[in-house]
Amino acid sequence: MRQRVVAVAGPTGAGKARLAVEAARRSGALLLSCDSMKVYRGLDVGTAKPRGEARAGVDWRGLDLVDPWEAFNAGRFRHVFEEVRAEAAAAGRPLLLVGGTMLYLKAATEGGGEPPPSDAAVRARLRARLAQEGSSALHARLRAVDPSFAAKVHPNDARRIVRGLEVYEVSGRPLSSFSFGRFGVVREELERIVFVVERTRDDMDARIEARVRRMLDRGWVDECRALLANPRGVGTEARQALGYRELFAWLEAGANPERYEACVDSIISATRRFARKQLTWLRKLDDAERLAVAPGEEPVVYVDRVVAALGGRASAAG
Repeated sequence: MRQRVVAVAGPTGAGKARLAVEAARRSGALLLSCDSMKVYRGLDVGTAKPRGEARAGVDWRGLDLVDPWEAFNAGRFRHVFEEVRAEAAAAGRPLLLVGGTMLYLKAATEGGGEPPPSDAAVRARLRARLAQEGSSALHARLRAVDPSFAAKVHPNDARRIVRGLEVYEVSGRPLSSFSFGRFGVVREELERIVFVVERTRDDMDARIEARVRRMLDRGWVDECRALLANPRGVGTEARQALGYRELFAWLEAGANPERYEACVDSIISATRRFARKQLTWLRKLDDAERLAVAPGEEPVVYVDRVVAALGGRASAAG
């Protein structure tokens, strides 16, 4: 029997988290954050990480997994997803994902299995060949065994070339035959139901500006100062978090008060562009159910629909 996985997706600021939290409360679902920046400890205000009431009575997973100087990616998220779905199955509970990182949703629910873990001996041998023959020679070898993956890898990208050859030597299969090579096909062992929260463009633009200013009022700048003050620093991935990169740059340039509003405007503009990019991804989900939300309305009006998909009753308490 396939395991059902329900997801609530949508652009940043659309209000999807409130809908998911209420659906999780009513259904008893495990709630897995599908957000590439909420995994970082200390990135709280600017990622709108759930707190207070949004945590009460809800079993969240996928939050605060790594420190800001560490790396995290879609492959690591898939492992988290596997752990959480096994936990949900063992407990007989529904599984609900919420977030706007479409790459993570696809990595978790689509594809053809996981590539093997790193093999130290094979990798060492390939790196020795790399030092002797150069990356172009190894890229030619990669083209011979995995032309699909090689076409996406620059001949000077030694790290990915070595990984592609390592997977082939360890498994006998090209890396492109695993999960990231088969996006668009939901895994056979899963039944995926996706709800997409949609708003008009003007409504989204207004909500994004209000959201950014609300985060700043809640201490976002102080949070960024604390992150920069840590001797371990902020890693490449966390540094690129929406809004953080602009605030980090402003602080590192001296935090000129006269440039503050320009920095805020830059964050608002970047967030709006990101929301449009998210919508482009979401429109490619042919199997998704669209939840149109009017200005001034919250997506929680659709909670019965999500609860029903999770296997509960539309008339559940609430």
